[in-house]
Amino acid sequence: MSDMTENRAAQGEKDLTKPARRGGGDPGTRGRTTIADGVVEKIAGMAARDVDGVHAMGSGLSRTFGAVRDRVPGGAKAVTRGVKAEVGEVQAALDLEIVVEYGAAIADVARDVRENVIAAVERMTGLDVVEVNIAVSDVKLPDEEEEEPERRIQ
Repeated sequence: MSDMTENRAAQGEKDLTKPARRGGGDPGTRGRTTIADGVVEKIAGMAARDVDGVHAMGSGLSRTFGAVRDRVPGGAKAVTRGVKAEVGEVQAALDLEIVVEYGAAIADVARDVRENVIAAVERMTGLDVVEVNIAVSDVKLPDEEEEEPERRIQ
């Protein structure tokens, strides 16, 4: 250090030759990010529907109400139907209710859903998925009609 720099430092002045460091640390670590339960539910719902052998999500009653809601003008399709998430600061736990297509091996479909959901949620959110519980509420038979309510408006 030069004599002038030493004198400034002794007097409490800043050394202007070094760039000032602001905030301290990596900018990516400043502040908190929170992820709503609904965000994780949407990710999990989309990931579960992508698995072969999954016919639908949710129980028969929730699918019936969802079909009615889907027909209402301006109503969005319920991606989160059949999905419940509990999200903490670093972990998430999910409960899924699915309908499996007849002929598909339920254990294999459940495993594939679990793997796909965990991969999607962890990749997109950075959360650690601690559990994915899957309830198979129905099997879609090939000759069954889709559960759709009668149309009131023609």
